[in-house]
Amino acid sequence: MSRSDPSALSGAHLDKGLVRRVWAFAHAYRGRTFLFLGVIVAEAVLGLATPLLIRTIVDDALPQTDGGTADTTLLTWCAAGMAGAALAIAGLSLWERLLSSKIGEGLIYDLRVALFDHVQRMPVAFFTRTQTGALISRMNNDVIGAQRAVTQTLGSVVSNVVVLATTLTAMFVLEWRLTLLSLLLLPVFVIPAKRVGRKLQTITRESFDLNASMNTTMTERFNVSGATLVKLFGRTGDETAGFTERAGRVRDIGVRSAMYSRTFLTALTLVGAMGTAVIYLVGGRLVISGSISLGTLVALGTFVVQIYAPLTQLTNARVDLMTAFVSFDRVFEVLDAPRAITDRPGAVDLVDPEGRIELDGVRFRYPAAAEVSIASLEAEAGMPLDADASTEILHGLDVTVEPGQTVALVGPSGAGKSTLVSLIPRLYDVTEGALRIDGTDVRDLTQESLRAAIGVVSQDPHLFHEGIAANLRYAKPDATDDELVAACRAARIHDSIAALPDGYDTIVGERGYRMSGGEKQRLAIARMLLKDPRIVVLDEATSHLDTENEAAVQAALAEALAGRTAVVIAHRLSTIVDADQILVLDHGDVVERGRHASLLAADGLYAELYRALLRGEDPAATPGPDADGDDVALHPAGRA
Repeated sequence: MSRSDPSALSGAHLDKGLVRRVWAFAHAYRGRTFLFLGVIVAEAVLGLATPLLIRTIVDDALPQTDGGTADTTLLTWCAAGMAGAALAIAGLSLWERLLSSKIGEGLIYDLRVALFDHVQRMPVAFFTRTQTGALISRMNNDVIGAQRAVTQTLGSVVSNVVVLATTLTAMFVLEWRLTLLSLLLLPVFVIPAKRVGRKLQTITRESFDLNASMNTTMTERFNVSGATLVKLFGRTGDETAGFTERAGRVRDIGVRSAMYSRTFLTALTLVGAMGTAVIYLVGGRLVISGSISLGTLVALGTFVVQIYAPLTQLTNARVDLMTAFVSFDRVFEVLDAPRAITDRPGAVDLVDPEGRIELDGVRFRYPAAAEVSIASLEAEAGMPLDADASTEILHGLDVTVEPGQTVALVGPSGAGKSTLVSLIPRLYDVTEGALRIDGTDVRDLTQESLRAAIGVVSQDPHLFHEGIAANLRYAKPDATDDELVAACRAARIHDSIAALPDGYDTIVGERGYRMSGGEKQRLAIARMLLKDPRIVVLDEATSHLDTENEAAVQAALAEALAGRTAVVIAHRLSTIVDADQILVLDHGDVVERGRHASLLAADGLYAELYRALLRGEDPAATPGPDADGDDVALHPAGRA
């Protein structure tokens, strides 16, 4: 169901299951919700007091035309009653607002926390497919829409129903003929009002869509990468022109919305005036004939104005409610998304890990989109998701890494190196076989304890838009200043930080863009060292360092990795030559394994990659002996 297409709501019905789920989700606020609705009823009932007191004043308190005397005491009491009713309504209105805000803000809090927690626990595959802006919209716009469904929309519907019911009851009791007459005028206004209301909904939703589009544009163009790309391609003028066009449409829609709204209010006022005129015309004749009292006529004239507004609003109540509940539906869609990677029942903690890694017949396919994503959050929103997993990436790998060993993974691009290391911290689960840490399948370990034992430094490390110290403490929140300095000294970055005007309080910028590539990597290494993991995964952790810095960091890593298990995706000679074991991957198979000297002597794929390194080429881009994958057959002993 599209939120931007009101015709999609035509003929639709509220899902009872959704309504029950909303009611269940708001369980903690049921008491306040009933009290909130009770206050609305009380306000509506008190709203009858003023017209009825006016009737009493006119009929009984004021001097009559037949020579009767005025009743000043009654007049005083009626005036006091009107003032008291106004004060009571004012107090109830404040109470209603307090209750609605506590319910609404509490619901926003619960939904946001539930969404944030659920999304944080989604697998990495979910984030590789999901549009960040669409996901943030669920966290903000749809959560707020859900809150409005409970407080504003539901409250408005209940208030209108109660006001209408009590007012019409009072009118029928006073004079049923004039009440029916006032209702005959409704079609004159309700039918056009309904069309205007739907038009306003269409305009409003179009405005929301355009604003969302502008927000997406600003989010993409105002981050460092987007802004740099725009400048490098010289597209500043084009970007401004595109934004100006959308902003102009929002402006035009704003004018149309204002005119429709004013037309709507003007028509309401006009019909209310016409209804009042008819009531006084016909009612005046009844007063003259003695059929009703003058006070009754005045009261009916006041009541008739009060019934048109709620009746008009109720004509669109179904559409309003269904539109509001769409927000709940969209929020629940994310909350219901299955988490492909969870702790098994009875999962145990990894205690005092030694760091032994074992791959036993590991096969892997990337999961199907339908298993890890939500169609409405993808770039092609609403398109069916692929239900098929990828082709097999890893083919039955058997690898053992003993505690304290450093293993280098080498191979051409697409060989499966990054895929393999992503299985160690369980960013993905193996499709077949098992990956064990210290003899226990990672799927039988709690994710928290598993990842606490693993430190990762990627090729493009991510830093938050915070201070250097805050980024480092992400690995160890209770780390002391001395521990920060020690980790940074080991990563050979302390002197650079100390030279900054704000030192460790320096804001690194979005994704760390205020730091150079080498500084970002050394900060990531320092963060890893601060975590003090038993297993370390380095994905080209020194690729952005110059020769001098690389030598310093390599020395620091050699000292820091002593006694730890390290799995390194490496193109640098220093890392490869010193590794305890080298695994040569190609097309998802380990085609060669051993130490540097023996592999070089074998003159296979490793030797070819090594020679490419000596020539200064990127081995990741170097194809294997046979681009079709037949190189595996050339090294049958190396098949995992």
